[in-house]
Amino acid sequence: MNTDYNKHSNKVRILVGFGAISFLFIVLAIRLTMIMIINADELTERAVSQQTRDTQIEAKRGAIYDRNGKELATSSICYTLYGRPATVTEDKSIAELEKLCGELAAIIGKNRIKAEDIEKLLSGNDVLVTIAKRLTKEQLAEIRKLREPGLEFSQGTMRYYPLKNFASQVLGSVNDDGVGRTGIELQYNEILSGMNGRWIINTDISGNELVEGTEKYHAARDGYSLYLTIDEAIQYYCEEEAKNAYEKWKAKKVEILAMDSNNGEILASCVYPGFDPNDPTTPQGLSKKEKTAYEKLNDEKKTEYLSRMWRNPLISDTYEPGSTFKLVTAAAAIEEKAVSLSEKFYCGGSFRVADYTLHCWYNGAHGRQNIKKAVANSCNPAFAEIAKRIGATRFKKYINLFGFGQLTGVDYPGESNSLIQSNIGPVELATLGFGQGISITPVQLASAISMIGNGGYLVEPHYVKGIVDQDGNTVETFDRKVTRKVISKKTSSIMRDIMEYEV
Repeated sequence: MNTDYNKHSNKVRILVGFGAISFLFIVLAIRLTMIMIINADELTERAVSQQTRDTQIEAKRGAIYDRNGKELATSSICYTLYGRPATVTEDKSIAELEKLCGELAAIIGKNRIKAEDIEKLLSGNDVLVTIAKRLTKEQLAEIRKLREPGLEFSQGTMRYYPLKNFASQVLGSVNDDGVGRTGIELQYNEILSGMNGRWIINTDISGNELVEGTEKYHAARDGYSLYLTIDEAIQYYCEEEAKNAYEKWKAKKVEILAMDSNNGEILASCVYPGFDPNDPTTPQGLSKKEKTAYEKLNDEKKTEYLSRMWRNPLISDTYEPGSTFKLVTAAAAIEEKAVSLSEKFYCGGSFRVADYTLHCWYNGAHGRQNIKKAVANSCNPAFAEIAKRIGATRFKKYINLFGFGQLTGVDYPGESNSLIQSNIGPVELATLGFGQGISITPVQLASAISMIGNGGYLVEPHYVKGIVDQDGNTVETFDRKVTRKVISKKTSSIMRDIMEYEV
């Protein structure tokens, strides 16, 4: 009886054991299926990444010169620091890892990366991590003194502006990855950047190169360089005058734009105060009180402040032109023969339009004057009458012909359009005649007034004169581009005479 019982018990144990082993085999088979089929691509990619060192070879960013070859922006050599967590953390205690991270943070700069952030990077599961970019040769030497085998470097370039805040809004700046952030650096980023190369080699798990491994090297193609239309000497004098005006009149901002009326080349483009593109995220020229206030701003407000500092108001900001717009009114009236050069316009200091009384800027009265003297006196009543002679329909047509209400096409990011009243009644027509009730950009006004100097042609303003390759060979040039003919050569000549008389 007991013998039969024992036999039955053994059979049960065998069956249970067999069932358990079968179950484990089934689970193992399912797991292997998942690994081989479902997760195959991911695991293959992970294996390849562990056995491959793929180093980016950074292309040298093209330089930026003034029209005469003066270097305004160039690229100097810098280094990127990488870490292999598996190698760095091997055989290290927590205290030793903390010490290493503290030493790295001190060399790189604690304002750029903190020790705890480096420790977090080196404690992860990634095969290779980027610790810091744009390191100098001196920083590279200090890090090498640590003799840490898990740290690697790649050589790259760092943007450098030798004249610091000179023409800063024109040039713009680049971000930490060397990509154009603002200005010409952004507008021509693709041309300046070139194409990065790659160096691929087989390694072991620690990142050491295999003797019999394969190696692929794809050379980088350096970026093209730009020659601007800016003349360094003219730009310098404009910046000095802008600084003097800023200090004398305690202005919030001073802007100067100088353009060749014949071909649209911008010879000087000055905004004061500027900023240092070498350190574009640090506000310049702040008092101690202003600096303290800036530091208290949150990240969003700081970004807004920096964006205002970087922007080029000559291109991006609109304003009411006032008396400078009277040249447009005068040119349109002469072209349309709405006035003669000899007839007189009366200024009594104020005048009525519809139910409104409008005033001249002058406290007294200009009396009777022809159009030449009206321009010289910048007389509001005279130009209200001249605008009336032209008429709302024709005047609006000439406003559009002079380029207002449309973009100039200047090769610079963020150009704004002008704002023009849609409904022009008697009062709006009068104020428009002396430059009120319309909002334009400085580059639009410069482009429009250039017609007086070049015989009546609207030309496209531009900042870049030409593009050259790494060997200095010309790739492309940007010459005069005429948009349309607006006023006759005769009207242009008369207006130049009027402007000379005013001076």
